[in-house]
Amino acid sequence: MSDTVNIRELNALVASKSDFINLITHGMDQTIVGQKHLVESLIIALLADGHILLEGVPGLAKTLAIKTLAQLIDARYSRIQFTPDLLPADVVGTMVYSVKRETFEVKKGPVFANFVLADEINRAPAKVQSALLEAMQERQVTIGDNTFGLDEPFLVMATQNPIEQEGTYPLPEAQVDRFLMKVVIGYPSKDEEKVIIRQNISNEKRRVEALLKPQEIIEAQKVVEQIYVDEKIERYIVDLVFATRFPADYGLNDLTSIIAFGASPRASISLARAARAYAFLHQRGFVIPEDVIAVAHDVLRHRIGVTYEAEANNISTDEIITEILDKVQVP
Repeated sequence: MSDTVNIRELNALVASKSDFINLITHGMDQTIVGQKHLVESLIIALLADGHILLEGVPGLAKTLAIKTLAQLIDARYSRIQFTPDLLPADVVGTMVYSVKRETFEVKKGPVFANFVLADEINRAPAKVQSALLEAMQERQVTIGDNTFGLDEPFLVMATQNPIEQEGTYPLPEAQVDRFLMKVVIGYPSKDEEKVIIRQNISNEKRRVEALLKPQEIIEAQKVVEQIYVDEKIERYIVDLVFATRFPADYGLNDLTSIIAFGASPRASISLARAARAYAFLHQRGFVIPEDVIAVAHDVLRHRIGVTYEAEANNISTDEIITEILDKVQVP
């Protein structure tokens, strides 16, 4: 009975703390046409205190989305354009000699913000990528002898162009794994594109007003951490992840020659965190299997390695995940 009371209390707590979701969604809709999945994924990553990797062709409002979100939350935003000649110091900062004070001073880099857009992250060499990814993981940056904590909330949205691969440095699997979600964005519909044209040729600049403070997001993140995950849901998450490692154990024999390596334990953690954030979005104090299914593709997409055989047959990780979701028993 105590569990029922707790769930009831959690539902009430979530309901009281999730009012701002509608404000943010409405605010994003005022600026961004369509791209509902992109907007929802950004909010999930923010609530789950994770980072997001976006893949899509240029011009799909990726930059506009995170910039608008930062403005709505009245948070600090910075954009780093990744290029082959970028240095780690250009991201995290460096020590600069002050002639006036005759001493070295810390000059902080653009990573010191609440929302960081890492544009075309695969254009920079590994050293720069790892400098950013370390900041993402540790939530701190060391410059000289000084270590600085990063502001909260802290969200990195990295983008990569799936088409133009010349002169790029693909992110290693171990580093891609640090992103909570990898979201693939498609083109808008015909009707949406008409609205986009209309908005952009009317010269009406939509002002984005701040609707809430970063502190409210931090409080919401704490509520998300309290959302109840039943043991059956935990078992379901573990089964989904283990099905990527040992598909034959789940009657998925056809996947054994297709999967080169399965998802890591970080995938299980990320599934639980993203499912909690999804439940929060839908004003629930507990996670249901549908929450896990809703975030499974975005959380697992970049964590499964496919063999040459799969690549030769144009089998994507999305198809593998769909097959796993169909086969693994839902509690």
